[in-house]
Amino acid sequence: MCSAPVPQEPLRRVAVAGGTHGNEMSGVYLARYWLQAPGELQRPSFSAMLVLANPAAAAACRRYVGRDLNRTFTSTFLTARPHPDDPYEVTRARELNQLLGPKDSGRAFDFLLDLHNSTANTGTCLLLEGTHNVFAMHLCRHLQLQSPEQPCRIFLYQLPGEESFSLQSVAKNGMALELGPQPQGVLRADLFTRMRTLVAAALDFIQLFNQGTVFPAFEMEVYRSMSSVDFPRTEAGDLAGTVHPQLQDRDFEPLRPSAPVFQMFSGEDKLYEGESTVYPVFINEAAYYEKGTAFLQAEKLTVSVPALPALAPTPAP
Repeated sequence: MCSAPVPQEPLRRVAVAGGTHGNEMSGVYLARYWLQAPGELQRPSFSAMLVLANPAAAAACRRYVGRDLNRTFTSTFLTARPHPDDPYEVTRARELNQLLGPKDSGRAFDFLLDLHNSTANTGTCLLLEGTHNVFAMHLCRHLQLQSPEQPCRIFLYQLPGEESFSLQSVAKNGMALELGPQPQGVLRADLFTRMRTLVAAALDFIQLFNQGTVFPAFEMEVYRSMSSVDFPRTEAGDLAGTVHPQLQDRDFEPLRPSAPVFQMFSGEDKLYEGESTVYPVFINEAAYYEKGTAFLQAEKLTVSVPALPALAPTPAP
């Protein structure tokens, strides 16, 4: 059940970020385009600010230069005393925190939309920390309704008790768009167009909210992250197998006990040993090899989202 308070005033300070990971090219090139032609980001009640989040990584066409920027918005990094040896992304996280936050403050931006690609077969995936944010859940529902013929799944990525760490957590409200599959350093026209359409629809939703539109209650399916699964490895830590062909590209599909998950280099299959059905996400994601992750395990839930009421009329002066 959603529980966080909804915004009580129109959202005026809105940001769109691309290039948080410098080799996820849909967001990188949309950001570069909108920096030169920002008209698409304007609405009658607000104008969204465009941010190229990691310009050094984008220039190098790398995920990051020193460390993953999208794992660097925690108090450990944001509040520590700056040091000349800090990785580039730690310094950049502090800059973005000052620009778009500060995090957990009343001065933070009202909403932040962060643009990402995956090499996994995620399709259109909307990433939230959890279901507690009524406004963000209604935005997700709005995006789903724009193209009901295309799957648009909600993935809740934050584990219980985990401190928020992503760029979107700097703002009061936020969400990430994750579109795949797209190889790193490659720009696909279909995903570029799809992301552009989703950003426009998200900004349209904020405009409708600012105008006083009422959004009714609903129920929706979400996928909540539970744990990560590493590849099978040798005693030396090298890969001993890879994702099984029967699992590859089946993100968000049910994985049942005794189904094959890995194909060992020696030829045999390694089976899923869990006792309950799970839903793998980010299967064989290229960026997660360094994290020791073959895929994430999620559970599928149905959640009830209360109505999003109209904003109270602004009193006359």
